[in-house]
Amino acid sequence: MPSEDSKLILVVDDEPRMINFIRMNLELENFRVVSAENGLDAVRKVREMLPDAVLLDVMMPEMDGFETLKAIREESTVPVIMLTAKSEEDDKVKGLELGADDYVTKPFSPRELVTRVKAVVRRAELPAQVEKAPIKVDERLSIDFNRREVIVEGKTIKLRPTEWRLLYHLVQNAGWVVPHETLLSKVWGWEYRDETQYLRLYITYLRQKIEKDMANPKYILTERGIGYRFVDFKKNPATP
Repeated sequence: MPSEDSKLILVVDDEPRMINFIRMNLELENFRVVSAENGLDAVRKVREMLPDAVLLDVMMPEMDGFETLKAIREESTVPVIMLTAKSEEDDKVKGLELGADDYVTKPFSPRELVTRVKAVVRRAELPAQVEKAPIKVDERLSIDFNRREVIVEGKTIKLRPTEWRLLYHLVQNAGWVVPHETLLSKVWGWEYRDETQYLRLYITYLRQKIEKDMANPKYILTERGIGYRFVDFKKNPATP
């Protein structure tokens, strides 16, 4: 049974039967579960209860899942998995572009659901062995993994958990090309190793936040058809 130390999951759905189904399966895996039946209640509970992850249904009356996600992202980086009865690619991309961390299409199996929840919760935690000292990439960019701070031109930039993990693995291998499959496995989990769309989106998110010129990135470099490489700042610092 879940304890006070168990991870807390907020389930947002207007169908009580779906909430009960999810609650039962997550509690069997030692998660604590709280629920909300509409978007406004969900935003309030994210603010007050600080859940470790949110399962958010897209099709809800009044304030749908996309609107709720926008409101959550205005004040929280909590991992969010979108739940939907639709399987259209456009909806999936829209959710991810609005800041969702993952997407599950109804109907889904208990095993798939639990696997996805465990994956996003794991991604919210940086690896135990992190760089101890702050990293100064150049005069424009510095990174402190222990404090979860990225400073760009003197301003602190907010990163979501998945963005942190992706940046961590790129920086830890600075100067070396990290293949797509390796990044997907380390950041999202081995079961995501073919989801290259996720990787492209999150590389774009990172570049939007740290690069001066998205069209000519200086920090996160693309090795076409292979993977990505963070500039080797120790030997050849990036230039602003």
